[in-house]
Amino acid sequence: MRKVFSFALIALTVGGVSLFAASDVKGTVVNQANVQGATNVAIGTGNEARMGSVGISDSKVKGTVVNRANVQGATNVAMGTGNKANMGSTNISKSDVKGTVVNQANVQGATNVAMGTGNKANMGSVNIDKSQVKGTVVNRANVQGATNVAMGTGNTANMGSVDISKSRVKGTVVNQANVQGATNVAMGTGNTADMGSVSIK
Repeated sequence: MRKVFSFALIALTVGGVSLFAASDVKGTVVNQANVQGATNVAIGTGNEARMGSVGISDSKVKGTVVNRANVQGATNVAMGTGNKANMGSTNISKSDVKGTVVNQANVQGATNVAMGTGNKANMGSVNIDKSQVKGTVVNRANVQGATNVAMGTGNTANMGSVDISKSRVKGTVVNQANVQGATNVAMGTGNTADMGSVSIK
């Protein structure tokens, strides 16, 4: 059953994470996360490890989605099959968004890893998949001395990037990435590594 939220401001943070599934959101979604020296791990099949992130799936959002993440010296890992490791990122899947999506990530000395098959490692990124967005998408990422790795088969590693796949966007897409001394790696077969990039496919 679809959940309906109507409000001026919502700030839900669980371990630096805001999650919405099968929801109807009207208003503003704000996630403010300050993560330091933490470890977040998902092991097995179909797992998601999220740290300082916003996740929206199968939902309708009318308003503004903001994620402000300060992640320092943290480790975020997803291992196995079909896993996702998200750090300081905004992820929208199978949703209808009308308004503005803003991701502001300050990631320093952190490690984000997805290992195995069909995995995705996202750090300081905006990821939109199978969705419709009408408005503005902004990603501001300051990534310093961080490591973002996807290893195995069919993996994707995104750092300070905007990744739009199988979606419709009417409006403006802005990516402002300051990446210094960082490592972004995709190892294996059929892998993709994006750093400070905008990818639309």
